[in-house]
Amino acid sequence: MERDALKSQMQVLTDRLKKEQNSEGFWSGMLSSSALSTATAIVALKINGDAADKELIQSGFYWLCSNINDDGGYGDTPGSESNVSTSLLCYSAIFFCNSSDAGAKKFLKSVENYLATKGITSDSLNITSSILKFYGSDYTFSVPILSMLALCGVLADEAFRRIPQLPFELSLLPASYYRFFNLQVVSYAIPALIGVGIYLHSNKKRRFSFSRIYRSCAVEPAIKKLSALMPESGGFLEAIPLTAFVNMCLIASGEKYNEVVKKGLDFLRKQKRSDGSWPIDTDLSTWVTTLSIKALGPQLESVTGKESVQKLRAHLLKIQFTGKHPFNGSKPSGWGWTNHSGSVPDADDTAGAILALLEMYEGTSGETTAIINGLIWLEGLQNSDGGFPTFCKGWGRLPFDSSCADLTGHAVQAFVRAMDRFGNNIPVTLKEKLNSCLLKAAGYLQKYQSENGCWYPLWFGNQYTADKKNPVYGTAKVCISLKDSLLNNSLQSDLREKLGKMILLAEQYLLSQQNPDGSWGGGKGIPGTVEETALSVSALAIQHQEACLNGFRWLAEEYRNSDLRSAPIGLYFAAIWYDEKMYPLVYYIEALRRTLFPGITNPSPPTSAG
Repeated sequence: MERDALKSQMQVLTDRLKKEQNSEGFWSGMLSSSALSTATAIVALKINGDAADKELIQSGFYWLCSNINDDGGYGDTPGSESNVSTSLLCYSAIFFCNSSDAGAKKFLKSVENYLATKGITSDSLNITSSILKFYGSDYTFSVPILSMLALCGVLADEAFRRIPQLPFELSLLPASYYRFFNLQVVSYAIPALIGVGIYLHSNKKRRFSFSRIYRSCAVEPAIKKLSALMPESGGFLEAIPLTAFVNMCLIASGEKYNEVVKKGLDFLRKQKRSDGSWPIDTDLSTWVTTLSIKALGPQLESVTGKESVQKLRAHLLKIQFTGKHPFNGSKPSGWGWTNHSGSVPDADDTAGAILALLEMYEGTSGETTAIINGLIWLEGLQNSDGGFPTFCKGWGRLPFDSSCADLTGHAVQAFVRAMDRFGNNIPVTLKEKLNSCLLKAAGYLQKYQSENGCWYPLWFGNQYTADKKNPVYGTAKVCISLKDSLLNNSLQSDLREKLGKMILLAEQYLLSQQNPDGSWGGGKGIPGTVEETALSVSALAIQHQEACLNGFRWLAEEYRNSDLRSAPIGLYFAAIWYDEKMYPLVYYIEALRRTLFPGITNPSPPTSAG
């Protein structure tokens, strides 16, 4: 493609990006509707029994009936392949909310036929064993799923008794102790541990035991703990399924009039969309905002205007956490994925916010303090293996609490760029810590780069790869972070050499995975998406012109035929697929910007960071 054609396409896309900004000047994005969220939401409302919710429940019910897949099952999004977990939840919701409807019986039969193809029969013991086997030792999702099936009357008493008891009483320990115990759920699912655990304890008929007496005594204080974890919005982590699971279980445990339930149900009511569906979460506004700023890079002000940049800067500074977080005890100064109150600070969004603020940096004391404090928070999250986890240091028992490559690469980029921007003005003790942190992070990335050059991401996958993983996404993300790090002068020579070797391997991997039509999917031969193709082009920009031009040709053709169709490559709350409207737009723009306007501007430090 000619350079003029690329410039023209960038103008079209940046115009769209500006139109996506909300009235406050940042980007909210739009998450895909979720069959799983819709099913859990209407069950929670139905169990509550408020006649005023009848219309909400009915519209959710009809949305489920209208969005069943051709094979009779349900996927996590309307564009997702069917899976057993979501199909079972939708089955139970349809059964519980309107099983007498003639049309409902037809849909129930369709789901039963789909489940039969996966070896799942109507025998409830078969359902229980299959779900527990699929999720293994991680009860974050399996036990809430089975509990909802029991609440809806899909599981018989014997199958219900086989659902593992969650140790909700351990939630009464200080949060800093959680990592030393096997809570059987991931760090961010403590509300489910409490709500679902109390439901199982309260409704299972078991013989007298001291452990049962102890658990009974722990119910009231655990509910008080749950109340302390609840954000102002009423949505735990702003997540519809998590909030719905907790609410349905508390109601079934005799806690219908608890304030947690009242606020949680209000949250669910507010999240319903006009088409009858619910999304997986309120939004990913901080994440898509920092992605948009990164996509435009040095072109940010020329595209959006000076006033827009000022609003973006003020917004990010405003939403930095300034106190100890009540949900997980996290220290101040991190950023979460959204500006809403249910958000929790995490490594990826903190690195993204630091980089975005550095891109817009004017040298004020407020900016400097926010960035330095963010660096300190992020450095404190590093695990002993050198990698960075999402939320909590030291939680390594379950996969979604472990270190991962894309978060680690993002942290490296944030540290290097901040050190380059502040130069010798950065506090000496912090600089020493960051240099040590960078060496350990590089060691982690080197250790976990596969022999073929790829890295695997944690929170992103591809439904069409054999293992559902997405090495193309992970490799492109890490490669971009490391290549941007090399553009900074502060990088030590030995670290520069180490990163350079990893980048070469990563580039060769990405080149080997390009499809004949010029696209990239989750791997060689996997259908391409705008997101994976654009990210791969960004990672290979300038040095690999032929591969990139072929990628741009595919992107242009895809845009003409399907506009900016988002793909369900994101993973949420254990293993729930989602797609985000903003992803194809911002990644396409980033690929164009890196090709048309390569490099990162790093002016001399205008102010002291001390």
